[in-house]
Amino acid sequence: MANKAYQRIYTRLESITKATVSLRATGVSNDELAVVAGRLAQVVRTKGDLVTLQVFAGTEGIPTDAEVMFMGVPPTLKVSDSLAGRFFNAYGHPIDGGPEVEGEERQIGGPSVNPYKRRQPSELIPTGIAGIDLNNTIVSGQKIPFFADPDQPYNQVMADVAMRADVDKIILGGMGLSNDDYLFFRHSFEDAGALDRIISFVNTTEDPTVERLLIPDMALTAAEYFAVDKNQKVLVLLTDMTLYADALSIVSNRMDQIPSKDSMPGSLYSDLAKIYEKAVQLPAGGSITIIAVTTLNDGDITHAIPDNTGYITEGQLFLRADADSGKVIIDPFRSLSRLKQNVQNKKTREDHSQVMNAGVRLYADAQNAKTKLENGFDLSDYDRRCLDYAKDYATKLLAIDVNISIEEMLDTAWGLFAKYFTKAETGIKQQMIDKYWKG
Repeated sequence: MANKAYQRIYTRLESITKATVSLRATGVSNDELAVVAGRLAQVVRTKGDLVTLQVFAGTEGIPTDAEVMFMGVPPTLKVSDSLAGRFFNAYGHPIDGGPEVEGEERQIGGPSVNPYKRRQPSELIPTGIAGIDLNNTIVSGQKIPFFADPDQPYNQVMADVAMRADVDKIILGGMGLSNDDYLFFRHSFEDAGALDRIISFVNTTEDPTVERLLIPDMALTAAEYFAVDKNQKVLVLLTDMTLYADALSIVSNRMDQIPSKDSMPGSLYSDLAKIYEKAVQLPAGGSITIIAVTTLNDGDITHAIPDNTGYITEGQLFLRADADSGKVIIDPFRSLSRLKQNVQNKKTREDHSQVMNAGVRLYADAQNAKTKLENGFDLSDYDRRCLDYAKDYATKLLAIDVNISIEEMLDTAWGLFAKYFTKAETGIKQQMIDKYWKG
């Protein structure tokens, strides 16, 4: 071993896999960065003096006598207000042609905020999408995923949420984005004039797969700067967590770890929890809210990735194509926000929960009517009205392209109730009907 500017350099590798190299070294810590034959790497396992490094760009062409230099530090991000409006890669370097950001260097992937410094989430985060704001209201400090099939326009939804959400900063963590997706996000933010409050960390399909593992930590380190230091409401959008988990799987499989369910590493739950538990409502008003896309394989929510995600998060938003309206909607039956009661009727209008419940119940009655129709049974007048209502409800309130305020959503729902049903059929309390009925 030689000493060069106090950095430890080794030149003998014990083993090489497609993603990792192993060598004997001392005084090395987990997550520490290193350079292997000129390629950036990170310590992923230490066992005695045997150290395993994942090489972000892959190990092809690395010889057994390659030079390994340990940097003595984990990955860091320079944080300052000048992060706003910028696009960065997985290492926090600009990819938008702008200058490097100057600021305080912070270690990424640190611990979550002390539980004693947290408080119950109680601030509304409106998105303009009725399938979310009306039926599955999101609260600041919440962690919630979008479950979607790969062919759903989930990145469009994320961009819409970014531009509509009433927050101070939006941080996008894009993992495995196609070049088209990256340009879509970039142009959407620029065209909306929203760049000044959006920060993006992007790994594209052309970048090494393993680099995806850095993206959430980069995004959340920036989020903690604005939420904790600057007392701002921050919304973190992560897409796609399935591709993040696939990268975890690649590394663990190449380290010869025994895979768990669906070829995922046994550490999947804690790997995901480490990210999602960064969501927080702070006493001074700052907050980190996390919305993450988890793409499904043939709609399978029992797969290890959505299954583990569901245990960690506070609900889920389910995207699906609706045959009746021809729209992509937020499915009211499979979506759930476990914190919505913290703000409904408290930070929104008094009729919110009554309207939400009536709207979904009548939509369920329409699904029953559809089943009767498909099985050749006669439909009642009520059944037919339910079917007409369902198409209108999906088009005007569940569709992801609806962009209105919560007050307008409630008024729209009252208008649909009056159009298709009697007051008694809605099941809404009389005092609310007397005040808000649109007939």
